This record gives sequence, C-alpha cells and structure tokens, in this order.
Amino acid sequence: MATETTARPEARCGRLQARAFAPVDGASLAAFRAAFGLLMLVALARHLAYGWVDQFFLVPHVFFPYPGFEWIVPLPAAGMYALYAGFALCALGLLSGAWTRQCAALFCLGFTYVHLIDRTNYLNHYYLVTLLSGLLAIVPAGASWSVDAWRRRQARPRTVPAWAVWLLRFQLAVVYCFGAVAKLNPDWLLRAEPLRIWLGANVDVPLLGGWFEHAWVGYAFSYAGLLFDASIVPLLLCRRTRAAAYGAVLAFHLLTAVLFPIGMFPWLMIALTPIFFAPDWPRRVVAAWSPRLAQLTAPGREPTNAGPRSAGGRRGLVAGLGLYAALQVAVPLRHFAYGGDLYWNEAGFRWAWQIMVMEKYGRAVFTVTDPTSGISQLVRPFDELTPLQTRMMATQPDMILSYVRHLQQRFGLDVEVYGDVTVTLNGRPAVPLVDPAVDLAALSDAAPLSAWLLPHPDVQQQFATR
Repeated sequence: MATETTARPEARCGRLQARAFAPVDGASLAAFRAAFGLLMLVALARHLAYGWVDQFFLVPHVFFPYPGFEWIVPLPAAGMYALYAGFALCALGLLSGAWTRQCAALFCLGFTYVHLIDRTNYLNHYYLVTLLSGLLAIVPAGASWSVDAWRRRQARPRTVPAWAVWLLRFQLAVVYCFGAVAKLNPDWLLRAEPLRIWLGANVDVPLLGGWFEHAWVGYAFSYAGLLFDASIVPLLLCRRTRAAAYGAVLAFHLLTAVLFPIGMFPWLMIALTPIFFAPDWPRRVVAAWSPRLAQLTAPGREPTNAGPRSAGGRRGLVAGLGLYAALQVAVPLRHFAYGGDLYWNEAGFRWAWQIMVMEKYGRAVFTVTDPTSGISQLVRPFDELTPLQTRMMATQPDMILSYVRHLQQRFGLDVEVYGDVTVTLNGRPAVPLVDPAVDLAALSDAAPLSAWLLPHPDVQQQFATR
C-alpha cells in the first residue's frame, strides 16, 4: 500500500513531464516571435522619433540607478545610438527568425542594461519586454516559419515541446492575474480612483467624452477592469469561450490605448495574447486563405531539439521552469512582507504588475545645512533634474533617499539634509510624505521607512518596521 501511495505522485509527475515535452505545432510560437519583433521595431522607432534616447540617457546629469547597480552608467551618445541600432537588428532577427535565440538573448541583455541605468524610466511593459525577450532566448521560437528553419534546410517545419507554449502563456497570465490582484484595493473598489481622475481628463473624446463626467461611469470602468483581468485567462484557455475572450481583449486594450497614455502596453497584449489559442492557429488562418500553402507548411513528425533528451535533464529543466514560475508569483507579493501602505511608501511597487492603479503627484525641496557653520541652503531638484526625474523622485521614497545621497556627494558627507515633500495620492489633498524634522543624510540605506516617512492621514494601516 505504501508503495502505491508513493508511486502515485511519481506517476503524476511522469504524466506532467510527458505532457510538457509532447510535440505541438510550432506555428503559434513563430507568430508570437514575429509579433514581438515587429512591436520592438515600432517601439524603437518611437524612442528615436520622440527623442527619448537623448531625454533619458544623454540630457540628465544625475541618475537614479537601482541599489547594487550604481556601476551601470550610460554610454556616450555614439554608443547609445549604436546600442539602439543593435536593438533594431535583434528585433529584425526576431521578426524573421534569424539566429533567433542569439538575437533574443542580446536584446534582453541590452534592454536590461538600458533600464537599469535609471529608476525614473521604470514601466511595467519595459519589465515585461525584458522577461519575454529572455524567454524567447530559451524556447525554440525559430523552429517554424523562420530563417533559422530555412538555414537548416528543413523539409518540414518542426514541432516544439508543449512547455515552450505553456511558458509564454504563463508569463502573460501573470500580468493579467496580478493586474486583478492590484485592483483589490480600497481606492479602486470604493472610490473608483484613479480612473475617475483619468476619465475626467477625457471629456473631449468624441461620443464617449460626455459620459465621463458622471461618477457612476468611473465605478463601472473600475469594476469592468477588475472583472476583465480576473477572468480573461481562464476564458482564453477554454476553447468554447476563446473567440469571445479575444474580442474582449481587443475591445479592452483598444479602449485603454485611446483613453490613457500607456505606451506600447495595449498593443503588446493584443499582439501576444493569441499564444493562448491552439498551437496551430496561424496555420489554420493560412489554410483559410490558401489550403495548398497550408499543406506545404504542415509540420513534420520530428520534434525540434529544444531541450535535454535524458530523463535527468528533463527533470532539471522542469525544476528550473518551476523555480522561475515560483519567483514570478512571489516577487509581486513581496510588499506584504515590507508592511505599510503600498501606494504611499511604494515598497515592493515595482515588478509587481501594479498597472494603472495609482495617480500620485508630489513637490519636493530640500534644505542642506552645514553643521559646522550653521549655514543652510535651499535645494530645488528641478534645477538639476529633468522634469520626469523631478516628478518621479518627489513621490518615490527610495528615489528621495538616493537624491539625498547625491546631495551629500555634492555638498559634503557631513551635511544635514531635511526634506519638505508633499504628495497627493489618487485625488486626495496634498499631505507631507517625509518627516521634516528628520535628518535624511543620517539615515542608513536599511533604515525602516517608519523612521522618516509620515503615514497618510487617510490610511488606516500603520507603517511597519522593515
């Protein structure tokens, strides 16, 4: 009896592993790869057209690197533009499936470097791009409909292991599911904020704008957004509801693209969400247009060499994928361990898919005092920071502390620094964020947030010592 009980988990693991390595059509993986490459080309063109390379990396004199990555600095102008040219070549490689894994890996490394330079530029979809490009370096996205396949002189496109499709589905599911979790907060549910603020700024939109002045519309949008994020993944996974669910994806993301300035994120989700369809969906689209072409491009029986062939190697791969999945679940939840109100202290806000759940503005000035002479000087950050850096720093405590470190380097390590920082959160009146009586220069980087941040008067949950 004990032998049977012990064997059952092993049998289940064996069945799961067999399903994970079962061959499936590689067409959906090829479509995902090509769509991602095309979108990256468009994104790079936007960066160049809007002058963001200069604005983000060449104009600033002060940067806000992530802790531990202070050694990462921008390249000279020629180097940054050469790097973006390299991005374009890698994106072309992904679009065409040429040297797919190498292009994905290089794109991931370069993109990660660029966005470690300054916390100011963090966006959820930049983080998503980093993750997806890294995953495309792992999965066999060049097995079908690619230059790589042509170079190998494949008579037929190869199949891919099912785990490769599951992995990309999982990554998009994480975005949607934690997007729903993020909306389970009092401001979203009870005050319909920040959507009421943002909708109120769109009253001039044709046809819909007049409705946005009504309070109930903000609540309707808030609950519709929560319902969409919470239900869209199971609806996409279910064959019967898949078509209607993708129609909802189109409607939801097109509407957000029109109403809110959130960059490439809606287009990423529209273009990449078809990975939830059956793996042969692109081939069926081709068959509807040209049955002969679909027959010529039907996959062969030989699976692609997409991972270890030995049982031990496969178990290692499954364990590695499981660890990655566990991290993707744990990282967005880490703010519960930090304590305090997430939207006030922002401890654990990044990399947690907190998408469109907060509208925060701040004003910050600092007083730098020489303790020896007693002479004080008022420092206005906008005199040396870019407008975007000034806006972001004034509301994010970790960036405030980084700016204090910069002031110590500028004026001397023994100076005292006091902050006058007021912040408005989701339409509330502006209130102090930083205790003006605390010498910020005397704080260590590991100091608890409760030692120098003031709790918001409307927040019931008290700040906990980190």
